[in-house]
Amino acid sequence: MGLVLTVPELRERLRELRARGRKVAFANGHFDLLHVGHLRYLRDARAEGDALVVAINDDPSVERLKGPGRPVVTAAERAELLAALAPVDFVVVFEGDSPAPLLADLQPDVHCKGTDYGSPERVPEYEVVRAYGGRTALVGDPKDHATSDLIARVKELP
Repeated sequence: MGLVLTVPELRERLRELRARGRKVAFANGHFDLLHVGHLRYLRDARAEGDALVVAINDDPSVERLKGPGRPVVTAAERAELLAALAPVDFVVVFEGDSPAPLLADLQPDVHCKGTDYGSPERVPEYEVVRAYGGRTALVGDPKDHATSDLIARVKELP
């Protein structure tokens, strides 16, 4: 089972992993209502490294980016659920709308994003990752699943 850590705790864990020559993969997102697309994304992200860090947006960020009524699930609960998934080693909640500052701080070997970006160069944090010598990888299945679609389907139920 993965661990939910603070940024300083995560920094120390990653320092220990790197000292043993381990490669760190990093995935991020809202993960508001978990669905199979999330699992496939995380499974493929984990294959990019020896350990997988999952960074989730805090609640104010999800509300700003997704709108009123979101998140449906609090950051603490989203973190706990993600940590229970087999591919996930560490979960951290970050403040702000972009993981770029966290990526620059932690400097994972690989930043993994979904296939909906089309190419690594189109990922907003691509230049941040490239600047410290990391790599951006597109992973997961085609974006056929979305939390917004799930919410819409539930709202349509009788």
